[in-house]
Amino acid sequence: MMQIPAFTGELEDWTAVNRSIGCTELLIGNGASLAVWRKFAYFSLFEEAQTTQNRPLSPTELSVFRALDTSNFEQVLSALKNSIRVNAALTINSSSPRHRYFAVKEALIHAIRSVHIPWSQMQASSLTRINSALSQFKTVYSSNYDLLNYWAVMQTPQAFEALFRGPDSTFDLGNNARQGTATRMLYLHGGMHLVKNTDGSTRMLNSSESTLLASFAINQLGDIPLFVNEGSSADKLKAIRSSDYLSFCYSQLAQPKEALCVFGHNLAAQDQHLVQALQQAGLKTLAISIYPHNPLFIQQQKQHYAGLFAGQDVQLRFFDALSHPLGDPALRIAITAPH
Repeated sequence: MMQIPAFTGELEDWTAVNRSIGCTELLIGNGASLAVWRKFAYFSLFEEAQTTQNRPLSPTELSVFRALDTSNFEQVLSALKNSIRVNAALTINSSSPRHRYFAVKEALIHAIRSVHIPWSQMQASSLTRINSALSQFKTVYSSNYDLLNYWAVMQTPQAFEALFRGPDSTFDLGNNARQGTATRMLYLHGGMHLVKNTDGSTRMLNSSESTLLASFAINQLGDIPLFVNEGSSADKLKAIRSSDYLSFCYSQLAQPKEALCVFGHNLAAQDQHLVQALQQAGLKTLAISIYPHNPLFIQQQKQHYAGLFAGQDVQLRFFDALSHPLGDPALRIAITAPH
């Protein structure tokens, strides 16, 4: 058995790490969202949808999730929409799939709104800081589906490349070449600003920043939110393979690269597919953020990441998450009670 080396409880400073390796690519996880809004610490959106006070999933709706052996809303909504189409084609007069479709969608809406930061509490200074941090990279891979990165990017959209160049802001697999030097934003697990079209393609919503959360998943049958939110790594990869946009983003993460920064991402078992993509990329250096709770926690985190990449010819550099612009304590927005 390969021995994982012992680690100290010390962390490097991000500026020094980046100066020495020159990271041009960034992978961000939920820790980046938590740095802004602590309610993003929810354990599971599926669990949240069962406990939210506004519109929880009913036993009937939960039975659909069980029948499909999934906790992924996108898969359930797609299955229900297909049932509606099949019933219509066979002239089966049943309104149950349609009712369940809208009920599941409503539960999803309320679950997300219960944890998401409202636009009214979002501070312009925080968006400016996030925008500046993201724009320092050539490519940003995000596994988050909340709106923080999207809101930040829309402060200066010309500085970012979102790849939705087809009609009605649809992703066109044949038109994805780089154009200029803008930072490329790739949403590995989809996002609240993305929907699945009837033909399976992906479209970016054109709502303004201030209305996108309010209009999220508005009850139109054709619009299914595109995000891979639950399940095992195998389940997530299966969902990714079913989308041309998500497949493209995943393939880009696996492309050969010299160095990459991982910020706010634990790379836990349910994200093993992301680890596999990073292993395939043949990285020479991985710079990984760790929150400086205490020396023992830092050592455990270092051992966790070292175990993931054991046997890989890659240098791991561990830096203090608070020293990175995306971990700056000034980003934190206090949660205030509703008026």
